[in-house]
Amino acid sequence: MDENTMEITEQTAEKGDNAVETEAPLQDGENGPETKGSLQTEGEIQGRIEAILFSIGDAVEKSRIAQALEVDVKTVERLVHSMMERYQSEDRGVRIIEIDNSFQMCTKSDYYDTLIRIVAIPKKNTLTDVLLETLSIVAYKQPITRQEIEAIRGVSCVHAVNKLVEYHLIEEVGRLDAVGRPILFGTTDEFLRSFGVQSTDELPVITPDKIEDFKQQAMEEAQLTFAPVKD
Repeated sequence: MDENTMEITEQTAEKGDNAVETEAPLQDGENGPETKGSLQTEGEIQGRIEAILFSIGDAVEKSRIAQALEVDVKTVERLVHSMMERYQSEDRGVRIIEIDNSFQMCTKSDYYDTLIRIVAIPKKNTLTDVLLETLSIVAYKQPITRQEIEAIRGVSCVHAVNKLVEYHLIEEVGRLDAVGRPILFGTTDEFLRSFGVQSTDELPVITPDKIEDFKQQAMEEAQLTFAPVKD
């Protein structure tokens, strides 16, 4: 057994069965194939993941985490999912959420009332029925133009769309290749966080009857808005 093999064997014995082999960073003058591997326990990797998510504060792509830790994406997913379950079972004040191909650490909404006593947190935005209906249409029909939203609801949606953009629940995702190149809207990561889903694929199935309900409610809303004032 050569010296390199003995060294790796000793490291494995020290780290235990949960050790994960990673590639050591290249130093000046070193070539990739000649670089020695390093071993980390799963606990060490989870600690590094926790540090990344805590310091960044925003959603971090799984591939970026894997690259920073020099492990594969599947290892990151497995270890983070384990962390998510542990955080939940231990009633911690923070949680890790999964959004598409990213992870993010955030505070639990259960403790919002406590946080506002310590720091100045903006008041939660209230979504009216009109905003919820407009947001639902965007979520299920995206990418979609404002004109298309109005065709479904039957009334002007300028105010509703502007409010949803202001609340960071929808955003411009492109332009329609048509006359005037109208803006296309889609939902944001904030939308996913707010409604507790990883992607729009997890949204409940909407039926044609629901769309008709939207139209009917919009018509009633328009009649109330433009009803003549009696003397």
